[in-house]
Amino acid sequence: MQRFSLWSALVLLCLAMPAHAQQGGDRIVGRQIATRSPVIAEHGMAATSQPLASQVAINVLQQGGSAVDAAIAANAMLGLVEPVGSGIGGDLFAIVYDPATDSLYGLNASGRSPLGLSYDEMKNELGDRERIPLLGPLPVSVPGTVSGWFKLHERFGSLSMEENLAPAIRYARNGFPVSQLIAYYWEANTDAFASAESIDDNWRSTYLIADGDTMRAPNQGEIFRNPDLADTYALIAEEGRSAFYKGEIAQTIDAYMKRIGGHLRLKDFQEHTANWVQPVSVNYRGYDVYELPPNGQGIAALQMLQILEGYDLQAMGHNSADYLHVMTEAKKLAFEDRARFYADPAFADIPVQALISEEYAAKRRALISMTDDMERPKHGDPAMLQRLQSGDTIYLTVADSTGMMVSLIQSNYAGMGSGLVPDGLGFMLQDRGALFTFEKGHPNVYAPGKRPFHTIIPAFVMKDGAPFLSFGVMGGAMQPQGHVQIISNMIDFGMNVQEAGDAARYRHYGSSQPTGGTMDDGGTLTVESGVPFQIIDDLRSRGHEVRVSTGSYGGYQAIQWDPVHQTFWGASEMRKDGAAIGY
Repeated sequence: MQRFSLWSALVLLCLAMPAHAQQGGDRIVGRQIATRSPVIAEHGMAATSQPLASQVAINVLQQGGSAVDAAIAANAMLGLVEPVGSGIGGDLFAIVYDPATDSLYGLNASGRSPLGLSYDEMKNELGDRERIPLLGPLPVSVPGTVSGWFKLHERFGSLSMEENLAPAIRYARNGFPVSQLIAYYWEANTDAFASAESIDDNWRSTYLIADGDTMRAPNQGEIFRNPDLADTYALIAEEGRSAFYKGEIAQTIDAYMKRIGGHLRLKDFQEHTANWVQPVSVNYRGYDVYELPPNGQGIAALQMLQILEGYDLQAMGHNSADYLHVMTEAKKLAFEDRARFYADPAFADIPVQALISEEYAAKRRALISMTDDMERPKHGDPAMLQRLQSGDTIYLTVADSTGMMVSLIQSNYAGMGSGLVPDGLGFMLQDRGALFTFEKGHPNVYAPGKRPFHTIIPAFVMKDGAPFLSFGVMGGAMQPQGHVQIISNMIDFGMNVQEAGDAARYRHYGSSQPTGGTMDDGGTLTVESGVPFQIIDDLRSRGHEVRVSTGSYGGYQAIQWDPVHQTFWGASEMRKDGAAIGY
């Protein structure tokens, strides 16, 4: 029940928010769907989900830092100001475009399950529960974020790590005003933790504010400080990666886990590594769209794009019934494969190239009817795949004056994480291990020292061999759906980088999952209030269960490169507190 009570409660809270037509002003230029103009600058750009983090990134760029330096500084800042979706207790993935080598580099800095906890021991700990809960020690895997910072910095950094972490350390000690949406989610997480029995009280002293005889989440605009996190950042800045994976921080977590009955040990930290990986891509109408391979879900977006390229989406019309129908059906098909095949490639043979191939997409596309929705889609035929093979989260993006662009995503998974804050460290451990399944023979089945299936995915687009767009859409299973919508908005419908993020979105729920469970009712399609009711009625006539709701549509940040004017175009959508800033 804990799994439902935390994650599902947060989702349902968003769905319950009132949906209504916006009553704002009218734009003089551009599409009315945009909340503002794109930010255009020549020398550098940062787009994050919190304005102070964007400003920190710009300051680092102006001090001579690379896009990677600025991304690390912004990520550290977000771990402070947006703990509801990020922090160094979580994992990190990134794609970097390096102009010096004219190449894309992918980084997988996700952590692994405890080496000392076997499948049978985990099952015994679960008792009669079928899944790993979201709270407590069982879902905790090794935090990979800090290893990702140093892997990126070693290859692409210009400033020292002391300089990169200095702004976040300063804000952690002196305080910062909590922004609007973050305050909302902070309170929601606090309510969930307050009713949990599987966590200790460390989270209260770290994340709550004393108000008379009570402790509460900080309010919007209230100054919040985290001196413990400042000390932790300062130790990392001074001693480097080893402080987190071999030294004082790792040892503190080891002792804390022993005290509370957890399973992570110093050895798990000592043996952790982040890995460079090769991004994979498909060509969508002349644009090369790049994602990272599993254990993440990025190739689901590529599978959807391959299916959708067989339709004239522009002729259908943006957010028309036909458009939303084929989008939803393509998502269902891709997510069935996601549920069956995506996992840690060190433990399973993942047929990535087969899954994203044009031939496979054509076979899957043939299953889509324009008049009826699919209630029980199935994953692809493994034998056919083998034949083909032989032939809450934060996202940020930064670009610098050399043309380097970084697409970076980082998360603690569900909400703030596991509820566990190691003694005196100022950050919460992630609950990413809840994404394992216990179905024997499944690629994503739990095993010690294994990376779980991951939802967080950065994206990058190239055009004619040159960088075009660095972007992401945070938010669990929304991410591949969001990536596809952004790509279609820009390529099929000619929206600019800001309009593409502000346009009304859809999100489909209920697909089969890598953690177990199958869809047998077609799921639920939710849409924002910008989708007309006649479109909704049309979709319902085809069998879709459709709801109009606010929230849970992700959070988009992007930087587009304009090769004609040699400028960056930045965008930060209105569903988050963020900002795009350039100079």
